[in-house]
Amino acid sequence: MSRLNYASARFLISSPDLARCPLDHGMEVAFAGRSNAGKSSAINTLTRQKALARTSRTPGRTQLINFFTLGDDQDRRIVDLPGYGYAKVPEKVKEEWQRHLSDYLQRRRSLKGLVLLMDVRHPLTEFDQTLLGWADEKDMPVRILLTKADKLKSGAAKQALQQVRSRLLEWEDLVSVQLFSSLKKQGVEEVHALLDEWLAGDAPVIETTQSS
Repeated sequence: MSRLNYASARFLISSPDLARCPLDHGMEVAFAGRSNAGKSSAINTLTRQKALARTSRTPGRTQLINFFTLGDDQDRRIVDLPGYGYAKVPEKVKEEWQRHLSDYLQRRRSLKGLVLLMDVRHPLTEFDQTLLGWADEKDMPVRILLTKADKLKSGAAKQALQQVRSRLLEWEDLVSVQLFSSLKKQGVEEVHALLDEWLAGDAPVIETTQSS
């Protein structure tokens, strides 16, 4: 059972850039991923809420860094980072997103870990790997969630998991990988356990033998 009450999560503030984020104290875990990777659904599933992280068909909301507190405890936060890979966004806007993401990931002192979401059928895109590079530069632990695992049969999903792990050997000291499905609630307990470690201020645990 989780030590922290994720169902108590509530919206705190949306910030367009690092300068307007909440005070940089306490502990927070950020969620990042392509616009179609199921990030909002994952956050809603992990917090047992239907619309804490709202999805949007327009890119405007996606540009914001959204902060959520666990109840009234503003020293423990979940952060929904701007989605990336939105095909219809102008190149200049994409470059702004990347700059804000880089600033946040590399300069935010209260950031204890990154949850990186990838569609299990399309993992490790070019920008996914860019994010991993930024995390590596800061020596920050990352948990990759291979989302929409319910879209594949069990054997195919496990094979995809092993393929991603084999491609991440150079980062195995910082990066762990698991299957996840918001629809089937698959992998929720594993993510809660990791968030407990990061948000409680304990040393992060990198699991290398995680089951599906």
